[in-house]
Amino acid sequence: MSADVPPRAPGRAPSRPGGGGFSGAVAAEWTKLWSLRAPYACLLAGTAVTAVFTFYYGSIARINGEPLQPVGNAPVSSVALVQFAVVVLAMTAVTSEYATGSVRTSLLWVPVRHRVQLAKSLVTGAVSFAAGVLWGVLGVAVAWVPFGGHATFTVTEVLSHLLAMGLYCALTAVLTVGTAFALRHAAAVLSVLAILLAALPNMLTGLGGPVLLTVNDYLPQTAGGYFMRGGAPYAAPVGLLIVLVWTAAAHLVGRAVLGRRDA
Repeated sequence: MSADVPPRAPGRAPSRPGGGGFSGAVAAEWTKLWSLRAPYACLLAGTAVTAVFTFYYGSIARINGEPLQPVGNAPVSSVALVQFAVVVLAMTAVTSEYATGSVRTSLLWVPVRHRVQLAKSLVTGAVSFAAGVLWGVLGVAVAWVPFGGHATFTVTEVLSHLLAMGLYCALTAVLTVGTAFALRHAAAVLSVLAILLAALPNMLTGLGGPVLLTVNDYLPQTAGGYFMRGGAPYAAPVGLLIVLVWTAAAHLVGRAVLGRRDA
């Protein structure tokens, strides 16, 4: 043994700098996420959609002579579209590894399987929260001029809308990660979430009726809208709770599948 190398205690594995444990898993997922092209494309697409939609929203409000409303309503309303940029970003973080088989390497380096899922949820959730807040800032700035006096601006209201938008985007990312671990294929994940987040709410609203409208009120996108904007039929915290329940359910299903099925 070289004199320059200190002896290691018997039975103790050598440490890996910056690796191991949950912090190492998070660092690895952060690096892997930004090694893909999809996150950059998703963030750019979300930015473009937010700018176009909020300008249109403010213009229509002015043209139709609608009553005064908080300027934050414009970016919050755009979430119905930009949430799919979050879905694709979070989905790709999981399904790209299953498509290439690199998930086996991830599970080899982090053998506690649910730790991999939790790390992916944390990373994509944090990125999506930041993106949601920044999209909200952009939406407020873009919509203010075309609103033409048909919007109000108060710091408290704007901050509330921005934080709520960021939180909803973060929860959508975590919901997507859980769904992706459960289904593993990009087409299946995107199909299920497109139905849950867009097709089903539109269908139930279009068909109408007290029962279908009540069911719609408890879907994640509808509840998220009540959380971000407030209003009937329940308070904003209830809307947040409903989205949290959907997110937790998807996360637990994904964890169960990840623990029982081979990679």
